[in-house]
Amino acid sequence: MSQYTLNANVRTELGKGASRRLRRKNEQVAAIIYGGEAAPQPITIDKPAFYKALEEESFFSSIIDIQVDGKSEQVVIRDLQRHPYKPLITHADFMRVDATHELTLNVPLHFLNEESCKGVKDEGGVIHVLNNDVQISCLPSKLPEYIEVDVANLALGETIHLSDLKLPEGVTLVELSHGEEHDAGVVSVTHPTVVSDDEVAGEGVDEDGEPKDAE
Repeated sequence: MSQYTLNANVRTELGKGASRRLRRKNEQVAAIIYGGEAAPQPITIDKPAFYKALEEESFFSSIIDIQVDGKSEQVVIRDLQRHPYKPLITHADFMRVDATHELTLNVPLHFLNEESCKGVKDEGGVIHVLNNDVQISCLPSKLPEYIEVDVANLALGETIHLSDLKLPEGVTLVELSHGEEHDAGVVSVTHPTVVSDDEVAGEGVDEDGEPKDAE
């Protein structure tokens, strides 16, 4: 499990106006830490380090150490609010974690051996990814960065379901706790879609041969 450390300061100025002034300085990101027995704590995070961490997939499924004025807080990221049209994070929500209590978090799936997959290499199928991540429950010390899904032996017409995943010790899938009917597919190998030349030629026209966008 990756370890990320972010430096932060207690945020005393609150409200939309204060947040706008903070963004104009372009050095800090407004955020809040909540959960546990302590009160919610508004903070500001060092922007360059935060943006760099956001580039890594594992950041979203890792325990983050936030140093707030020198005091350590163990958290996971819960939500990001983005500017409607600029590539900016306007606010971040972090939730405290307790080493003795399980947490629920989405972690990504990493698909292995796609090129050598039986259904693709030997049977001419194509891989169809149905889910890119799964929701898990575990103690913070057991939190995986990702879960591997080996598709090497997946044949044409077959599907790997949630119940087929090999999970690390101490990790459970939230969906499966709701019953067998929630055993969703994760990845399958299907027949490739064949599109005829006539379909391609007529894709952008209506039945009268006119462009579909024409009024």
